[in-house]
Amino acid sequence: VNRKVNLKIEGLLKEKKDLFAQSWSPREVEILNELQLLSCKPVIYLLNMSEADYSKKKNKFLTKIQERITAKNETAHIVPYSAKLEATLLELGSAEARNAYLRELPSKYKLPDGSVVELALDKIIKTGYKALNLCHFFTCGADEVRCWTVRKYTKAPDAGAVIHSDFRDYFICAEVYTYKDLKKLGSEAEVKAAGKVRTEGKNYIVEDGDIIFFKNNSRGGKKK
Repeated sequence: VNRKVNLKIEGLLKEKKDLFAQSWSPREVEILNELQLLSCKPVIYLLNMSEADYSKKKNKFLTKIQERITAKNETAHIVPYSAKLEATLLELGSAEARNAYLRELPSKYKLPDGSVVELALDKIIKTGYKALNLCHFFTCGADEVRCWTVRKYTKAPDAGAVIHSDFRDYFICAEVYTYKDLKKLGSEAEVKAAGKVRTEGKNYIVEDGDIIFFKNNSRGGKKK
């Protein structure tokens, strides 16, 4: 199997094709992971633009660059951004000052009414999560809220193991509700009252934005 995979890799590289954009069987993926080839890593293309072009979402080269990238890889991740704008916002310091600067850009560049210019950094981070097939879930306690990162399609016990191995080894169940429901209803009590809290078993696949209360029987106790 290893030889067949190596020959397949050699052929693709000679054709100057990106390995990460090809189809691979689960067994082939295991072999590729052992090789740790850079060309197997997902790529995010960051297209740097001027502050004006980024605000207007227009650039004479943008469409051609996007077409060239997608011609090579249809699933390519492309994020336009402005390094100058990001640097300016960083220098401003406070969130209030940054938001005020962003609010001024539509009038500065004479954009249509209702136009909004947003930070690219958030999109870059979210695109990175998507490219790496990652998602996040939350745990909430009396004095702390934490965000945890796992791969997509991770089952509840394995997600719990990111916090502590006991959550996997002594897993009983997971009480789950979504951040969207919490935001809409306003509090955990209201989420429970609305019947939005679900009890899930060991085969539950964690979804992006889940808020999870893990229960286990390690040493006769339960952990959150």
